[in-house]
Amino acid sequence: MPFPRSLALAVSSLALLPWGAPSLAQEPQMPPRQVLLEKSLELPGNKLNTRVVRVIFPHGYKTPLHTHEGPGPRYVLKGKIKIEEGGQSHEYGPGEVFWETGQWMTAENVGDGEAEMVIVELASPK
Repeated sequence: MPFPRSLALAVSSLALLPWGAPSLAQEPQMPPRQVLLEKSLELPGNKLNTRVVRVIFPHGYKTPLHTHEGPGPRYVLKGKIKIEEGGQSHEYGPGEVFWETGQWMTAENVGDGEAEMVIVELASPK
């Protein structure tokens, strides 16, 4: 029995579709997520002042000893930053995140060019 022409046309047109092409009924997938930092935190009250700050450190710059209004996560965007806090010293590079306690600390750009990071401060309202 010869192959029906319409069936042959349908089968040959399937060869033109890219493999793994999504079907029309498929739901869009969520983009991948990666937890960079997770920290349990007890807040002093129901209200919180949150501030997000971007800081750019020139090559070789070191801050004086200082504190921030509140603890929180810090995310390094570029460069290499050395943090000295609570008697400990750590270096962080692009894509790394760390928790700053709000204690006295210094931050130093120990990389080859500018360093940049985002500071999230969690503090009691003023």
